Amino acid sequence: MIKLENISFDHCIKCTVCTIYCPVARATHHFPGPKQSGPDTERLRIKNPELLDDSLKYCTNCKRCEIACPSNVKIADIIQSSKWRYFKNVFRVRDFFLARTDLMGSVATRVSYLVNFFIKLFPVKFFLDRFMKIPSERRFPKYAQGTFLSWYNKHRKEQEAFAEKAVYFHGCYVNYNNHDLGKDVLTVLNAINVGVIVTDEKCCGVPLIANGYIDKARKNALFNIHSLEKSASAIGARIVSASSSCSFALKHEYPNLLEIDNSAILDDLDYITRFIHERFENGNVPAMKPVPVRAAYHSPCHLERMGGVMNTIEVLKKIPGLDLTILHSECCGIAGTYGFKKEYYKVAQKVGAELFKRIERVNPEIVITDCETCKWQIEMSTPYRVEHPVTVLARAIDGKKL
Repeated sequence: MIKLENISFDHCIKCTVCTIYCPVARATHHFPGPKQSGPDTERLRIKNPELLDDSLKYCTNCKRCEIACPSNVKIADIIQSSKWRYFKNVFRVRDFFLARTDLMGSVATRVSYLVNFFIKLFPVKFFLDRFMKIPSERRFPKYAQGTFLSWYNKHRKEQEAFAEKAVYFHGCYVNYNNHDLGKDVLTVLNAINVGVIVTDEKCCGVPLIANGYIDKARKNALFNIHSLEKSASAIGARIVSASSSCSFALKHEYPNLLEIDNSAILDDLDYITRFIHERFENGNVPAMKPVPVRAAYHSPCHLERMGGVMNTIEVLKKIPGLDLTILHSECCGIAGTYGFKKEYYKVAQKVGAELFKRIERVNPEIVITDCETCKWQIEMSTPYRVEHPVTVLARAIDGKKL
């Protein structure tokens, strides 16, 4: 039976603007484009699920087709949901572990020195390439020792003393890889007189969705909604995230892809630069020291889909001394775990090639972006260091060297 709420494909006017803006269709002939893989063939798949081809798997779910669509067709959602509805589930060890960021992080952060050392060795890279189909060229992010949550718990009382508080969804990257970004969130929010509350959370579900573990993603979504709603409503706080992909999942992927009701938290959710920008606009701007750095800003696809890029740019413009160049909107290509898979690695690099050239032409001292996987892709593919906007803002506030 056709779900009437899922027939946004019927609004497609076949203008093909989605295909023009699709970075994957430009990079490979294996993907015919969002219009053909989404609205055009969804009608046929509903009637006959056997009318399915592997080209769907090339879609990165970057959402650029949905940004371009004049009819508000949820093209990427149609393609993603078709992947798990119609393809047979095939267990792959690589995909299982790429999807389990909480499992991998909780183990690796106990022995991070060993993991970070061995993951760079040629025999390990050879094994991963040959047997796990993770390309040897792919660089993994380093694991931190211990978790951000452990560090935060030592500072919880200081944060609870603030009159105004925000609930912070830190995500897996901050918890297992980059504690400093989480600490920078505290520096910035404390500077505008907001305490930071961290509650129980699980992976937002982005890697689970990308690898077809939908039931597990739904369990995580229900857990996160309940935990965030309970914490935020108890203190009348807003909920912030400094990961554009986590924010997008909490706000949009839960209801649109996982069909989970997130109305209990939806109105309280903010990507962090929107939260900060609103306070700046109300005159709550902390004292800042000059950050005399030449920087290029790359806007992540999911932040663009949320319409949040303007907030990040406006916040960065407040930093004295920052010489900021806004890069032309391009996809970096990595798309979460997509760029970690050997069968898609070359496509991912080709998608990101135009962005890498544009960064080279600017020749900045640093690149700024809101997404952790964009950071990994740009740092692997160019010689430039990448920082989060909150980190740059934190250095302007505490005066430490960026």
